[in-house]
Amino acid sequence: MESTDTFADVKEIVVQTLGIQDRANSLDESTPLLGSLPELDSLAVLELVTALEERFGIDVDESEISGEVFETLGALANFVESERDAT
Repeated sequence: MESTDTFADVKEIVVQTLGIQDRANSLDESTPLLGSLPELDSLAVLELVTALEERFGIDVDESEISGEVFETLGALANFVESERDAT
C-alpha cells in the first residue's frame, strides 16, 4: 500500500472519529490537527489512536503519542506509515 493510500485511510478515520464529515473535503496533508480542531481533545486522541491501531494492525506505545505526531494530518499519516513499516 502506498503512502497516498495510507493518507486517504488516515484522513477517513480522522473524519469518522471526530465526526467532521462536513469538513472532510477541506482536509489535506498540511491541515493542522492538535490545537486547531476543537473536536480533537485528549479523549478523541485516544479514540483516534485506537481506530488507527485497529485499521492498520499497529501497536502504538503511549510514549510515541506526541504533539508532533498530531501536528498535521500529513504528520499523522507519516507516523502511521512508519509504524506499519516497523512491524
